[in-house]
Amino acid sequence: MNSATFIQKRKFIVRLGKMLHKYGTPAYRLEAHLMEVATHLGLKSSFVMSPTSVTFVIWTEGHEEEYTHVARVEPGDHDLGSLADTDDVVNRLLSGELTTEQAEKCLEEISKQKPPYSRWFNALAFLMSGGAFAMLMGTSWNDVIWSGLISLVVFIFVLWSGRSKRVLHMLEPLVAIVSGLLACAISVYVDPQINIRLVVLSSIIVFIPGLALALAFAELSARHLVSGTARFMDAIMLLFKLYFGAFVGISLGFAIFGQTDFVQPDPLPKWTAWLAVFALCTSLIVVFRTKLRHASWSIAAGFIAYAASIGAAFYFDYALGTFIGAFALGVFSNFFNRLVNAPASIVAMQGLIVLVPGSKTYIGLNSLIEGQSFVHSDHIGQQTFLIFMSLVAGLIFANVALPPKKSL
Repeated sequence: MNSATFIQKRKFIVRLGKMLHKYGTPAYRLEAHLMEVATHLGLKSSFVMSPTSVTFVIWTEGHEEEYTHVARVEPGDHDLGSLADTDDVVNRLLSGELTTEQAEKCLEEISKQKPPYSRWFNALAFLMSGGAFAMLMGTSWNDVIWSGLISLVVFIFVLWSGRSKRVLHMLEPLVAIVSGLLACAISVYVDPQINIRLVVLSSIIVFIPGLALALAFAELSARHLVSGTARFMDAIMLLFKLYFGAFVGISLGFAIFGQTDFVQPDPLPKWTAWLAVFALCTSLIVVFRTKLRHASWSIAAGFIAYAASIGAAFYFDYALGTFIGAFALGVFSNFFNRLVNAPASIVAMQGLIVLVPGSKTYIGLNSLIEGQSFVHSDHIGQQTFLIFMSLVAGLIFANVALPPKKSL
């Protein structure tokens, strides 16, 4: 292999690795995928990935050429549409349709493409996600409506953070404070039938790091200790910032507006949980920038995960139900991977959001600090730990039962 060819191939691998990291790919999947690509290109390689740094070591068989690249990067955010496009480029490269140089140009075009959904669609997704989560918690229509409306206010701050670095750095506690103030004002002046703390949680549910915690446990179980530990601590700190903001916002709201006696509204009928799953998965298609051709698969993944977990929980406990739900989700995701030849994570993310107990972690933190819980749940800490472990175990067993076609 001449020097020019080696340079072109290692440039492609480095760009590919950084893009997949940017799109939120877990370390254990990213390293395995890059190694597969490097091997196909006739190169030896070693990679070390973490949420904030990437290390590439690439060399030829006889060490005639060798290259090391270390970079400081920002933690990735889930962009499943760009992930699908990037994977398609890699498939075409491996099948011989593209040269390495052509593939790198395609990656550059993907990195420059505009978001697939407009701001109006994103605003609607925020509204639906807040209302859908409140609905999934089995609360009342009052909470559902106000959670969705406050989520729209949260989206305005998200847009503002894109223009101001100062707002970006304090975005999570800021939106929690604003949500707490608005919920208290609504409770006193408009609707005393809202559950303030549940409305605040539903309004900021997009920021609750339940999925990040689940991925951290998955990385730790795969013995990617540095990346898993870093992701876990980042999620915990984000959770603390959100809880602190909600605590301050509600406390200020009570001091400014006062408190009113809570009036218990009529609970939602049980069938609304299925409507909530549909609304939540639909909103996540926009939030995760999923391709429309994968939308039906993503929604189906959410329903399969929820139906399997609820059905199993009817006969067993909730933790075992989560294990069966994660197992069913993993098998379905790997089936999608084999049939469509696209990353399994494209459809797995929606199902994980339905299963992940990020909200239970938040509720447990509230119980620990204030000594109270805003929804009835016994042994919340133990449940949260068991659910996370059940999620990871279910996905591992699914990969054994039906191995994915590719590592990504």
